[in-house]
Amino acid sequence: MNMVPLVCIVSGRSGTGKTTFMEKLVEELVGRGYRIGAIKSDAHGFEIDVPGKDSWRFTKAGAKVTAIVGPNKFALVEETREKKSLDEVAALMQGVDLILVEGYKTAEKPRIEIVRAEKSREVVSSPEYLLAVVTDVPDLAVPVPKFSLDDYPGVADFIISQFPGL
Repeated sequence: MNMVPLVCIVSGRSGTGKTTFMEKLVEELVGRGYRIGAIKSDAHGFEIDVPGKDSWRFTKAGAKVTAIVGPNKFALVEETREKKSLDEVAALMQGVDLILVEGYKTAEKPRIEIVRAEKSREVVSSPEYLLAVVTDVPDLAVPVPKFSLDDYPGVADFIISQFPGL
């Protein structure tokens, strides 16, 4: 089990700005000296291999796991029968202080939910996992701290306060 703190950034609807919020939160935390891991849940499937390139050819030939190794990064492409669990993916991340996850809204993990008035005015997260809400709905009644959509420093401070030793 991975002992690195992990926080999911979730919402009840798509188009609420999760990606932008997480991007700015990563920038804020990295600017403070933290090493951040990022995980993106993709429900639609994706292709990291470029068709025609060597690694793609190895995968298409039947390799179950293919690694691409360069001087400044590497990627591991593994064919799976089902979506990996968040714990399995997080366990692969080494050398980071905190993992931020976009998605996995049904995972039993701490989360910050984004609620945007134009998309929904309801919180969908289970109360036991909800750390905070980022919203533009001023009268949203929640039993956790609320932050505005552009308060990346405040959310960074809050996350740091939630994980002693971070």
